[in-house]
Amino acid sequence: MSVLLGTPVAVAGALVTLYLRKITNDVYAQIGLVMLIGLAAKNAILIVEFAKVRYQGGMPLVESALEAARLRLRPILMTSFAFILGCVPLWMATGAGAISRRVVGSCVIGGMAAATGIAILVIPVTFYLMERLGGERHKPAREGGGQ
Repeated sequence: MSVLLGTPVAVAGALVTLYLRKITNDVYAQIGLVMLIGLAAKNAILIVEFAKVRYQGGMPLVESALEAARLRLRPILMTSFAFILGCVPLWMATGAGAISRRVVGSCVIGGMAAATGIAILVIPVTFYLMERLGGERHKPAREGGGQ
């Protein structure tokens, strides 16, 4: 659930960017949204998976969420910035077919910037909340539990 809650941030960032650049939401924008949702979900999965492994290993919930966010920050930032910088030529496209490339570039850059800036903070919090609310069924393994 916490992975799914991270993707609306990316979509909102993409739609705001399209609005600010006065670009319509067409087929090219929707293709950009599909790419964006995939990468934003991948970044969220990196944090959630790492936190869940730590939590199930016996680490307290808050510490596991914070450690996951801290340790996965650099790989997520590197992936996101590489993706954003790779789309800069699309953002500034000229010539034949430039409009379609600008739409995709704007959508992806705006959404990924929002997902990177905001979702990095939101995902550990939603992981914590989801585990607190539904975590009674999934207690972490404790060492030396015996009877």
